[in-house]
Amino acid sequence: MATSSRLLTARTRRLDPGDPRHAARLVELLPGGPALSWVRDGDGLVGWGEAARFDAAGPNRFAEADEWWQRLTQRFEVDDEVGLPGCGPVAFGSLAFADHPGGSALVVPEVLIGQRDGVRWITTIGGATADPVLPAAPRSPGAVAFREGSAPAAHYREAVAEAVDRMRGGAEVAKVVLAHDLIAETAQPLDQRYLLRDLAARYPSCWTFAVDGLVGATPELLLERTGSEIRSQVLAGTAWPRPGRTTEELAAELRASEKDRHEHDYAAESLARRLRPFCAELAVRGPEVLALRNVLHLATDLAGRLDERAGASLLRMVGAVHPTAAVGGTPTDAAVRLIDELERMDRDRYAGPVGWLDGRGNGQFGVALRCAQVRDREVRLFAGCGIVADSDPDLEVAEAQAKLRPIREALAPEG
Repeated sequence: MATSSRLLTARTRRLDPGDPRHAARLVELLPGGPALSWVRDGDGLVGWGEAARFDAAGPNRFAEADEWWQRLTQRFEVDDEVGLPGCGPVAFGSLAFADHPGGSALVVPEVLIGQRDGVRWITTIGGATADPVLPAAPRSPGAVAFREGSAPAAHYREAVAEAVDRMRGGAEVAKVVLAHDLIAETAQPLDQRYLLRDLAARYPSCWTFAVDGLVGATPELLLERTGSEIRSQVLAGTAWPRPGRTTEELAAELRASEKDRHEHDYAAESLARRLRPFCAELAVRGPEVLALRNVLHLATDLAGRLDERAGASLLRMVGAVHPTAAVGGTPTDAAVRLIDELERMDRDRYAGPVGWLDGRGNGQFGVALRCAQVRDREVRLFAGCGIVADSDPDLEVAEAQAKLRPIREALAPEG
């Protein structure tokens, strides 16, 4: 969708402490309808309405989206009294995992409310207005029935076993990330806010996101840019709660697991290698154990300063590092080909980049994990695992089930 050539205005103001929207959780400010969200630990951005939109597909989707955003921001007249990252015009983005045809979108909301460093603000585009009255809570979608998706669990186990056999037989691929899907059908059309409120409450340390119907709570930060500083966190290597095991015991087992450490090292080294050409400095620290409600991950942090001579925008850097070994495999091209061969399903935007960027070049993109695509009464859930030669297919199936838990619980909290 192209936007007209007319001048756009973006007006950002602090929310008055007396405004009822000042104290509410960000996800509670969303009205009904398509939601836009990127929230973690109370901070972040939510938006609604559609002031502008760009759809892309194929191998050039990152460059095309970046060119569109650069052109659009030049046509904005910005009135910003706050000046923090995420103020002024902002685009929420969700990009497809694979290069073959699939939906990728940037959406600029008409109304955005954000919070950072204790400051809460509202941005409106053009003549858009926002009602200061808090919207009513979303209604329950009623009964939820689950059925197998295009790649059911039994097929997933077979795909994992085949990948393990090939790697043990000397295949080029050292790691491949395989996924499967699950379909939920709700009795009533699903209000995206119903998922967002539950995910934000249960997983506050994850980024609760919604872009163009893709809703989830991802623990993995692909790339953040604030001025010339960049940051990322790689997650690979997983344990999950089991009867008779404390969190401390599981964390110790994860640290000691040669299989999980190798899987993690592939991912961390891959991302660092791809980021270095953009950086004057890059520090890599880890791995540590990140404990979440449903799983534990090995986590490595990367932080750096951009080389000004590289001149790369956030979207182009995201395109350069995606897919990391954490969601694709090693070596990347061979792993992606094996994913196409063995998964036999369209990932769409699962495991693709999701997040936001502003007109100053700041932004945050995570990896679209622990998520589902919402279409009226049908909800398509996704989960995947990193497979190496030492992987056990039965354990990988169990791990994938643990990764489906956030959306399943959000859909049916009492189930």
